[in-house]
Order: sequence, then C-alpha cells, then structure tokens
Amino acid sequence: MAASAVTASGATFLGRLVGHIHSRFLAPCSQVSCLHTAAVLNTKNWERKNRIIYPPQQKDEPPRPAEIFHCRYQIKYSKDKMWYLAKLIRGMTIDQALTQLEFNDKKGAKVIKEVLLEAQEMAVKQHNVEYKSNLYIAESFSTKGKYLKRIRYHGRGMFGIMDKVHCHYFVKLVEGVPPTVVQKTAFDQAKEYVEQLKSRTIIHSL
Repeated sequence: MAASAVTASGATFLGRLVGHIHSRFLAPCSQVSCLHTAAVLNTKNWERKNRIIYPPQQKDEPPRPAEIFHCRYQIKYSKDKMWYLAKLIRGMTIDQALTQLEFNDKKGAKVIKEVLLEAQEMAVKQHNVEYKSNLYIAESFSTKGKYLKRIRYHGRGMFGIMDKVHCHYFVKLVEGVPPTVVQKTAFDQAKEYVEQLKSRTIIHSL
C-alpha cells in the first residue's frame, strides 16, 4: 500500500517537473516576442501596393503609368552604406542605374542590382509593361534591419560589444521617362529660405 502511494507521488512530481521545464525553457521560443518585430516586417505594406486595383479610366484621361514596388529584407550590410548607393540611382532610368551599379565595386551595389533586375522582370510579367527599358527609379531607400549583439574579445580578459548589422532595401519603378529636375543655384535656395522666414507666422507674438 505504501509502495503504491510512493509511486503515485513520484509520478505526480515527475509530471510537475516536466511541465515546469517546458514552461520555463520551451514555451518562450514559440512566442512572437522572440522574433524580430520591426514595423516594416510586420506590415509589409511596400509589396502590398502591387495589389492595388484602380478604377477604370475615362477616355480623355492620360494612361496611368505602371508602378512596381519591390524590396529585399535582412541584407547583411549597413543601412548607412546602402543609403549612398540608393541615393545614387534615384531618378535614373533602369538602364542607367544598372550601368552605374555594374561598375561599382561595393557589396551593396550587387544586391541593389539583383533587386532591380527582379523588379524589371516583375514589371514585364506581372504589370504588363511592354518595354522593360521604359522604366525609371522613382523611389529608392534603405531602412534598419535587425542588429545582433555579439562579444568582441580583447586582451587581459576584457571584452567589448559589437553589432552584426542588417538592413532592408526598397525600390519603386514607374513606367515612362523620368521627370526633369530643375537645378537651383545656391543663391536661389538662399532666396527661397529668406522668403520662407519672412512669410512664417509666429503664434502668441506681438
């Protein structure tokens, strides 16, 4: 009788122990908080813009140009280094951008070139673009991805903290010829700035 009581209590104890280990070590790994929860990764609104359905156009309206949104997440590259390359090709035609990236020896240039070629293929296959060269880069930018903290060991038992950085790259292609940008001199920009200061309204002033 006593042996059966000991066996039952032992089984109960083992059940509680297994449940405690599962809740302590295994359960947090299935939570969403353990994953990278950046706003861009959660919503993915950038690529959802490709699904927008516009109403039919009138006969007198000009044809609406095709717009292609494409991106790549978690690139093993710094967002600041990627920003210079993204700004370089902004406003260029697709052929000019590919040519500039072809002769750029940076790591991010190869990644951006791959993304542009993927977006160009999407334009022809999914967005009914007749000529794949009739595209220009309307938007091009990079954002911060996940940063992983790692230990960098130094001499005499000391250490430091380093970051393994990642970034996201976004691009928007528009069908047609890129718009002409009016070049302003420094004097024109200063004149506009002074006029803006003169026309401002200061609240609660005399």
